Amino acid sequence: MTTTVNAYIATAPDQPLSKTTIERRDLAPRDVLIDIAYAGICHSDIHTARNEWGGTTYPVVPGHEITGTVSAVGSEVTRHKVGDRVGVGCFVQSCGECGPCKDGDEQYCVKGAVGTYNSTTYEGEFTHGGYSQQVVVTEDFVLRIPDGLELDVATPLLCAGITLYSPLKHWGAGPGKKVAIIGMGGLGHVGVKIAHALGAEVTVLSQSMRKEEDGKRFGADHYYATSDESTFRTLRNEFDLILNTVSVNLDLNQYLSLLAVNGTFVELGLPEHPLQLKAFPLLNNRRSLAGSMVGGIAPTQEMLDFCAEHGIGAEIETISADGINEAYDRVVDSDVRYRFVIDAATLAD
Repeated sequence: MTTTVNAYIATAPDQPLSKTTIERRDLAPRDVLIDIAYAGICHSDIHTARNEWGGTTYPVVPGHEITGTVSAVGSEVTRHKVGDRVGVGCFVQSCGECGPCKDGDEQYCVKGAVGTYNSTTYEGEFTHGGYSQQVVVTEDFVLRIPDGLELDVATPLLCAGITLYSPLKHWGAGPGKKVAIIGMGGLGHVGVKIAHALGAEVTVLSQSMRKEEDGKRFGADHYYATSDESTFRTLRNEFDLILNTVSVNLDLNQYLSLLAVNGTFVELGLPEHPLQLKAFPLLNNRRSLAGSMVGGIAPTQEMLDFCAEHGIGAEIETISADGINEAYDRVVDSDVRYRFVIDAATLAD
């Protein structure tokens, strides 16, 4: 027995998303049914809907930043109960048996983590995401939203929050560490807040000074424009950790020169072209070039609890479902401060 719900779906790379209905599976013993309250718009949604990365299977409902309320649980569910405030992030299944899964890094599952949308479960079910009224998820991949976080501002944390929290924690951001964040968009602004709350000295590296006031308000100690060539002279050998949140091809040689001895540059964005760099800027100062992709379930819960404790939420603009296509264009044009969140109540007939 399945449930029919309203959703917004992508049907082709050159077509706008449109309203339709989809089927959600009946509850298995360890499944949780969630009435969706909000779904965030991540740039990954746009890349997928428009097949800009390739590999999109149509039709598909995007959305991997989901918050809502538990409306039913399977007979064997122990972690969640009806009425709980919960969230779902970027993936909904992993093998649970490989090394990464046992270490809490389910996103690196050797068998392959199953994405919240545009993916296929081990049982053969194609996954549709959060631009819908309800979703059914195995309890292990459902997160608890702490009481200190409102559902709307918590929604982007399920992707943007953990994407920044994970590398900040892994590379030891905290008191005595100098952290630079490239970009002050949907990812970067959350990263500034989290890095500041962790106690690091935070610098924003943005193309212009246009968002300096916001950056300082979010917790940045310093703000520099990368369009000013003097920035790269002033900040040479300065940072212990640089997180790149933008998806354009940067001059890595320039940015690596900003790292102190043993500093690390972490790539979080997905640029269109292969990364290119010369060897010397990497060898000098024993620098490292690394990457990071979202985070596991336990770290994501840790991140949500941390954000609740420190009063951290995303800066959002709430939209109705019929504004999704306009929002996509505005994201591409960098015309949002800082994250669009869809009010799922507007999906009702």
